[in-house]
Amino acid sequence: MNLISVGLAVVAAAALVGATAGALAQARTRPLVAGAATAVVGLGGVLAGVAALGGQTWSLTIANLLPLAETTFAVDALSGAFLVLIGAVAITAGIYSVGYTSPGGAHATDEDDAAPGHDEVVAHDGVDAHDDVPGPAKAAASRTAQAVLPLFAAAMLLVPAAASVSTLLVLWELMALTSLVLVLAEHRLRRSVRDAGLWYAGMTHAGLVAIMLGLVVLAAGAGGESFAAMRAGSAGLSPATASCVFLLVFLGFGSKAGMVPLHVWLPRAHPEAPSHVSALMSAAMVTLGVYGIIRVGFDLLGGGDGWWWLVVLAVGAVSALYGVLQASVAADLKRLLAYSTTENVGLMLIGIGAAGVFAAEGNRVLAGLLLAAAVLHAVNHAAFKALLFFGAGSVLRSTGLRDLDRLGGLVSRMPVTTALFAVGALGAAGLPAGNGFVSEWLLLQGLIHSVTGATAPSVVVALSMPLAVAVVALTAGLGVATFVKAFGVGFLARPRSVAATGATESPLSMRVGMGLAAAACTVLALAPAVAGAPLGRLLDVLPSVRGGAPLARSDVSLRLAGIAGSMSPLLIVVGLLVAALGAAALVRRVTRGAPRRATPVWGGGSTRLSPRMEYTATSFAEPLTRVFDDVLRPEKDIDVTPFAESEFLIASISYRQRVPDRVEARLYPPLLAAVGRWGQWSRGIANGSVHRYLAYGFIGLLVVLVVVGITS
Repeated sequence: MNLISVGLAVVAAAALVGATAGALAQARTRPLVAGAATAVVGLGGVLAGVAALGGQTWSLTIANLLPLAETTFAVDALSGAFLVLIGAVAITAGIYSVGYTSPGGAHATDEDDAAPGHDEVVAHDGVDAHDDVPGPAKAAASRTAQAVLPLFAAAMLLVPAAASVSTLLVLWELMALTSLVLVLAEHRLRRSVRDAGLWYAGMTHAGLVAIMLGLVVLAAGAGGESFAAMRAGSAGLSPATASCVFLLVFLGFGSKAGMVPLHVWLPRAHPEAPSHVSALMSAAMVTLGVYGIIRVGFDLLGGGDGWWWLVVLAVGAVSALYGVLQASVAADLKRLLAYSTTENVGLMLIGIGAAGVFAAEGNRVLAGLLLAAAVLHAVNHAAFKALLFFGAGSVLRSTGLRDLDRLGGLVSRMPVTTALFAVGALGAAGLPAGNGFVSEWLLLQGLIHSVTGATAPSVVVALSMPLAVAVVALTAGLGVATFVKAFGVGFLARPRSVAATGATESPLSMRVGMGLAAAACTVLALAPAVAGAPLGRLLDVLPSVRGGAPLARSDVSLRLAGIAGSMSPLLIVVGLLVAALGAAALVRRVTRGAPRRATPVWGGGSTRLSPRMEYTATSFAEPLTRVFDDVLRPEKDIDVTPFAESEFLIASISYRQRVPDRVEARLYPPLLAAVGRWGQWSRGIANGSVHRYLAYGFIGLLVVLVVVGITS
């Protein structure tokens, strides 16, 4: 029995049943039905993915399902890795959504949101005491949202199984439309949701056009639209055609992945979507962009030229640095996590780009290691980012707040959420004992050995790889600062609002979903060697890196194959625990018998500490804002209000700081203005004349015939 076919059958059946039941069920049972169906969809995906990584393959062709084309599916080890990733996130999101969409909790519905595209921080001469936390928002539990949720999960799972251009494009569009519906779930509550949906729809469909153009050109040159035909015929493409195909699909898939400068939808859509949807999009959907780049570049095009991958490497470096910089100064918790996704996608692209460079030079060992590091980082990112968005959703449901400057004190009010968020933050920061540390270590090992290896590196490698190492190191350092800020200010500090003071722990299903994601982070952090064999099978699918097994077999240590390098995360954690316990025992022994007395905490001359005396997220990030002022260009405004009796006596001071997205502010307004002008011009040529329309068609046909005659 082929478990892949069984798993995908479960995916399709559970999605259809869940969508129907979600649309028909009563409001009281709707969250349970939709959440359970989504979890079963994810379970089917995990089953199929594990079977594929274990060595099974599967294919299916349906003749008359789509007009003018066959519907073709095929699953190999590369597909299997992303099936496991997406399926696991869907399981946790389905369980989590039951509690998140059930009655209870608080959701902010403020119509006066900060303008989209930047963070706005307002610091007053005092602590907010006027938080009006409304009742629970019902939008995420509506019939439409609950019916679409399992369909979205199923569409994501079927994308890696698609094996023809038509099948991939249909499933890609289904994934885009279902996710758009979920992003717009709360459009009646906030204007910013509608704006985010508009940006997301525009960017995702522009990406679809680029993907479609690239794959159509590839299919025409290869003589068939199935992946098997494209794989066999891609060698006959001219270098210019192959390069055109790769750049188009890189732009299309990269827009879905959230790479700079096509990332602008991501910090808009993720904060406004329901939190379990944000987790599905950020942890699972964006990685399908990474999958598409690997599938087309390394598989269908056979590796290609080295300069392709230098472009990928450069875009990845810019995305990683820009994403982590924006995250480090963000005060909106979900916006911070969205920019963190851009950062981590950048790290994946660095690994993919470097792997492509080495594959073009014939170094399969380093190419395999770096590609394995990129895929493993995608898996790690899915685990900790899902957990972090779940934690942010737990805070939002309880307090109605996303602003770190108005949170605090949650460690005593939401202890389970705090502990689980800490696990995710540890992974995202890339510190030892976190799962992100493992894949970032693999990435650095591959980049460093490219320069310090036994053979002399080429000029391209000698120039690009040290810069990549510097980017990864700087990104890791800023990532630590980012999540120390998010966790310390948001969870450990004193509460700065009435809503934070009244926070309560989340429902059981939400804690279970977060617990499963935390367990995945822990396993990936302490026992990453279990990924060695699956990663080796994944690389065997790709011709240009086949045979470059990245990891040697080991029980505890992570040992590299072909180059010197090993690391044991489990031993590192044990060593840290022993050191911490030893230090605590030493302090206890030294202070034994010493007199103890209770004294007030020093507070700068005051014996009563208040939230005004502690760091906010804005003040914590202020040094970084100053250092990177030329990149971030923050906009600041101070309002001083004097008393009516005298202008020399200050009644209040209000400080506002906005950190706009400079890429968006510089690139997109001129582009949108040009599109608007083109739209106005196009109205003029559409005057209703049938004769003119026939002339347009005739001229277009002549242009196509001329182009075909020149290029054929």
